[in-house]
Amino acid sequence: MDTEIWDLWYPNAAAQGLSFCRGRMNSSDAVLVHAAPDSLRVEVRRDDGQLLAFGDQLRRDGPYYPMTRLRKDGSRIRREDGWPIQEDIGRPVLLPGGEIGILLDWWNAPDGSEWRWRVEFYNHT
Repeated sequence: MDTEIWDLWYPNAAAQGLSFCRGRMNSSDAVLVHAAPDSLRVEVRRDDGQLLAFGDQLRRDGPYYPMTRLRKDGSRIRREDGWPIQEDIGRPVLLPGGEIGILLDWWNAPDGSEWRWRVEFYNHT
């Protein structure tokens, strides 16, 4: 399986933005991001540096949710803010700082007042 580097920046801080999360993982058509800022710049590259997909000024459209879905759409990245859905179980979850886990389980109250999730982390050197 191909390896990708997902590099997420908060573009609206400092002179050139601030790194939010950078992690290496197996190729995926979509990822979840925990606690994403209101705007993101996303680059997805192969290990050799080739740019695979890109999105800039990907803004939150609507209320805040603790999870954001980023999807590859050809060479572009689309942002979707909202609660995880059934198809997200098994997806990578990127955490601030760059740790990447796999979403094993998700539940949230209908009114959004509480949620519970399980994520598995695996590391290999």
